[in-house]
Amino acid sequence: MRPSGGRERLASSAGYRRDLESGSRRDDYPRRDERRDDPRDDRRERPYAPRGAAGPARVGDRPQSGDMRRPGEGFRRPAARPAPHLEKRIIRSDGAKADQRFIAPPRVAEMPLSAARAVAARVLLRRLHASAFVEDLLEDAFATSKMRPDDRRLAQELAYGCVRWQGTLDWLVERRTEGRPQLATVQVFLRLGLYQLFFLDRIPAHAACFETVELSKQLGCGNQSNFINAILRRSEAERDTIQAELAGLRETHPHVGFSHPVWLSEKWTTRWGAETARQLFEWNNSAPATHVRVNTLKTTAAALIERWRLRENVEYDLVACPWAEDGHVLTLKTHPPLASMGSFRDGWFYVQDPSTLLAVQALDAWAGESILDLCAAPGGKTAYIAQKMENDGNLLACDISPDRLKLVTENCARLGVTCVKTLGLGDHPAAALFGKKFDKALVDAPCSNTGVLRRRLDLRWRIRSEEIARLRETQLKLITLAAKHLKSGGTLVYSTCSLEPEENSEVVKEFLGAHPTFKLESERELLPFRDGVDGAYVAKLIG
Repeated sequence: MRPSGGRERLASSAGYRRDLESGSRRDDYPRRDERRDDPRDDRRERPYAPRGAAGPARVGDRPQSGDMRRPGEGFRRPAARPAPHLEKRIIRSDGAKADQRFIAPPRVAEMPLSAARAVAARVLLRRLHASAFVEDLLEDAFATSKMRPDDRRLAQELAYGCVRWQGTLDWLVERRTEGRPQLATVQVFLRLGLYQLFFLDRIPAHAACFETVELSKQLGCGNQSNFINAILRRSEAERDTIQAELAGLRETHPHVGFSHPVWLSEKWTTRWGAETARQLFEWNNSAPATHVRVNTLKTTAAALIERWRLRENVEYDLVACPWAEDGHVLTLKTHPPLASMGSFRDGWFYVQDPSTLLAVQALDAWAGESILDLCAAPGGKTAYIAQKMENDGNLLACDISPDRLKLVTENCARLGVTCVKTLGLGDHPAAALFGKKFDKALVDAPCSNTGVLRRRLDLRWRIRSEEIARLRETQLKLITLAAKHLKSGGTLVYSTCSLEPEENSEVVKEFLGAHPTFKLESERELLPFRDGVDGAYVAKLIG
């Protein structure tokens, strides 16, 4: 006689649940087709009989109400089966066949947040407390994370864009918060979200808002996440109004509309006029191209291009540069990360804007000469001078910073430069150069860098108008120092990447006034809106 009772039903039901969780079907359950003629299911075929109708009890009959017979006395209890709704779920759902195993529905995984946005947010947060430039912070982040190329591009666009358009973004925040000052970390997330909403076309508004808010929760602004969400959602709802306001700012308040310091905006507008200044603002807010110079100490332009085509999947354009050799300056349109390219590691090219080549062209270095590069780091001009010298001669590369001088050594080693010696000037440059004389000297002086603001993104927010006067004093000292170490009749080239006359022509004029033996042979200023390259100034003096 089979055991029966409530305990059996509970055990059977519990066993069924365990099998349901494990995704397997209990073997002692007959298949549906086999149960079709099972006598235990005989009740399905029994004709309808009113409750209480007389008749002999049959196997499988249930006890009627008031029937006190114990189970097994005159009838047999059906085998334990799952509840009908569970049975249907196993057998009939999604067209499954009866003999298929039950497969539990997959758990819905939490969607990961964008790696690009996370990297950009962390870089911007680090920037609040670091003296390093955003370009260096982002490079460090890329070095410690594995990202797809498209994620790297988006992370760079977000980080650079938030810094480049910081002035405009802060104006938007101020307008939407009625001028209330925000925590610096909250301001970072508001900038990040607003930049995606109003400066990037391919990012859906819902993704920009949602992911920025979720990142704020993960990165320390959980208590302010509702506020951040409200500002971003409200700004998106007022998109047309905000876009009209931004367009008006470019006309009425260009320093806000184009995100530049007010003093610099006014200075350039006074010098060149509103329309030309506007062209310069737009240039500074555009993404810079990657230009390279072919290193003929190791290869030729034709060999480099062939290697790019066949092995490194690089797309490029030739750049017409009147002050450089034909076919030796190129623009990279698409390329793998530079550090992954064998042609880069092997020193076949150097990343260098065409404007930086003008000073070396003016110096006109020849093999066998002795040349002083007074402010050499990071070494791009130094290596190009060595290339002009065909690695034959004495080239002394100097800098006051030992760390930056290491960059010169590393770049020269990669590029195959062998005629360079380095010298740290420390706090006493005159003593370090005592007794040395050179045929030619290059002074690529430290400056405000206003000609390269599109590449040096943080500089527009760090440079102050009063610093130009301080820089001018340093520049005058450096050009005077170089002049003392020139042989009679030697060539002295002075250059900056500044657009300010106070650092350029006025420094040269003051130097010539104090040193009448020197004559100005030539000078040239490169302007982005006119020449299509970074800004630069070069003057060639003969002693």
